Amino acid sequence: MDLWRLQIFCRVVELRSFSKAAKALYLSQRTVSSHIKDMENHFECKLVDRLGREVTPTKAGSLLYDYATKIIALKKEAENALTEFQGKIKGHLTIGGSTIPAGYILPPLLGKFKEDYPGVVVTLIQGDTGRIIMDTLRGNVELGIVGAKAQEAQLVQKKIIDDEMFLIVPQQHRWATKRHVAMDELVTEPFIMREPGSGTRKSMEQVLEKADQPVGSLNVVAEMGSTEAIRQGIKAGVGVSILSECAVREELAAGSLKKVKIQGLSFKRAFYLTVHRHRTQSPLCRTFIKFLDRESNTKRGVRQIHFSTTTL
Repeated sequence: MDLWRLQIFCRVVELRSFSKAAKALYLSQRTVSSHIKDMENHFECKLVDRLGREVTPTKAGSLLYDYATKIIALKKEAENALTEFQGKIKGHLTIGGSTIPAGYILPPLLGKFKEDYPGVVVTLIQGDTGRIIMDTLRGNVELGIVGAKAQEAQLVQKKIIDDEMFLIVPQQHRWATKRHVAMDELVTEPFIMREPGSGTRKSMEQVLEKADQPVGSLNVVAEMGSTEAIRQGIKAGVGVSILSECAVREELAAGSLKKVKIQGLSFKRAFYLTVHRHRTQSPLCRTFIKFLDRESNTKRGVRQIHFSTTTL
């Protein structure tokens, strides 16, 4: 058992595929399979089950995965601490973002961060809010930015960005020229829903429930696993949906999509910086948090970030 094999094993578990893990690690699938087989021989037990094209960890594999992620995170922490001791800001930072932050908010910020700290390599993992929260709990990412509050006591969250969602319709829709529609109208319209675990879906459900309009009252014709899929579905006339304005900013500017308010309802929400309460942040993680704070203070990039790194 060595660090390299542990990294390969973790990537196989996370991607649930030997071929995808091989591609991500620039190895051949045969090499990845060989390393996993060597680990199974070392531990004298099966670590993964091959169910068709999907790979899933056995109970022993899940146990090893929990320890492996901690070992790999500790290795990165040691490397980053030593570079900080030498007065250098470099190393590898892994962060997570739910669909909207990872797709539309973090990329320009990471570009600016790289300008300030060219010696840093940043890996951005994208998933729905549920996945990023789980990755933060497991130590797969040092921090996450998600669109819903977490229930887990092991996590600490701070609001960093305000956002607003609107009903989004295609330009040829009969509501495209309206500023408002009534909820009674919406419940009869074909609606595209995000998957369970999505922060967008959770925020929408909370607003509707407060207004005594449960999600079950909507005429859901499709459930899709990404904002991009929903955006394309709206354009194709599959249905309408409620999305963050920043996710369709280009289409709104071009006129191919239109935003409409729902009478009596406001879909304002926030995105939250999320870290593990009991894990020591690496120097790089603390540097990135300070960078976000500085961007807010200089009114560039993200606004409304008000927190101290000592509270996280």
